[in-house]
Amino acid sequence: MSTRRFNNVKDEDEQYHDKLRRKTENEEAQIYLLKSRGQHLLMNPRVLNTIVQKSNILPTDTVLEIGPGTGNLTLKLLEVAEKVIAIEIDKRMVEILHKRVAERGLQDRLTVICQDALKTEFPQFDLMVANIPYGISSPLVAKLVYGKNSYRSGTLLLQKEFARRLLANPGDSEFNRLAVNVKLVADVEFVMNVSKKDFLPCPKVDSSVVKIHPKTEIPEVDFNEWCAFTRTCFTKKNKTLGAIFKQKGMLMELMKLQETKGDEENNTIYSDYHVNDAEDEDGARNEGNGNFSSTVGKDLNLFKEIINDILRSGGFEDKRPSKLSHEELLDLLSLFNQARIHFHGQVKPMDESEAELASNATMLL
Repeated sequence: MSTRRFNNVKDEDEQYHDKLRRKTENEEAQIYLLKSRGQHLLMNPRVLNTIVQKSNILPTDTVLEIGPGTGNLTLKLLEVAEKVIAIEIDKRMVEILHKRVAERGLQDRLTVICQDALKTEFPQFDLMVANIPYGISSPLVAKLVYGKNSYRSGTLLLQKEFARRLLANPGDSEFNRLAVNVKLVADVEFVMNVSKKDFLPCPKVDSSVVKIHPKTEIPEVDFNEWCAFTRTCFTKKNKTLGAIFKQKGMLMELMKLQETKGDEENNTIYSDYHVNDAEDEDGARNEGNGNFSSTVGKDLNLFKEIINDILRSGGFEDKRPSKLSHEELLDLLSLFNQARIHFHGQVKPMDESEAELASNATMLL
């Protein structure tokens, strides 16, 4: 009898999620959620409360929320923040959001921007708190950490696999360009895991909450140059740098980039490197290969030797990108730049428009 009784009764977790689904279907009116747009509503009030709590919101704060959906998180934020700015592209969601907020009498503290979050300029905010659609996680994180807005922190609900990559450190199997580029300018803190059962509709994967803190001290480096450099190094992150920079296709692309930087600079690219120079028996220097400007783009072997010389001089030839710290990667980039080898077409300091360019998703992937 006892066995039959327990077999006929759902566990508490199933009851809880069934109740939430029925409530959403009744109250949020037959709205059709699009999985293709990452429209998964976070329903669990315990998770919502924890996100708000861990965000450390002050009564004077303006919170920026991306993809508020029907407002489950928004309503929690409005209870503690002075103002919430929500960016939501789906007008159907915006209508429900306005209705729910008005029912609580909180409409004066909510501003809704009905635009694409990746294409609109962020207003000034103190904190970002958001359940981000999985499909825009990388470009949105890039826009946050490399954008021109100053902020105190960002508490983000992300796909669990993406969050693990974001949290990875040198030597971890997940360590990659995403972690390298984000952690150059920000610290990332793990907050909690979130089950896929806490969403409606239920996604195929679990999620995690992370908190991003901008660093107070950022290395003096051209971000475009840095991200192009890490893209090259992390093409084969577990190979040695010596092996990576022996790839013919990569060497030719890198050499071609040096050609496009202008005749004046090209004439001095190799002036400090005399890889094949040797002194004859009388002590006179053999300058046969001293003028390298004519070989740029033609002598791949010479270019390869110069690259190898740079790697050997810093002790990087046998090291692997997946195990290098930021300090080591910055040192290696500095050695390349001192030798007038660059990885991005623009090497001048970035202005505001270039800083926006640096927030493109391709810089993190």
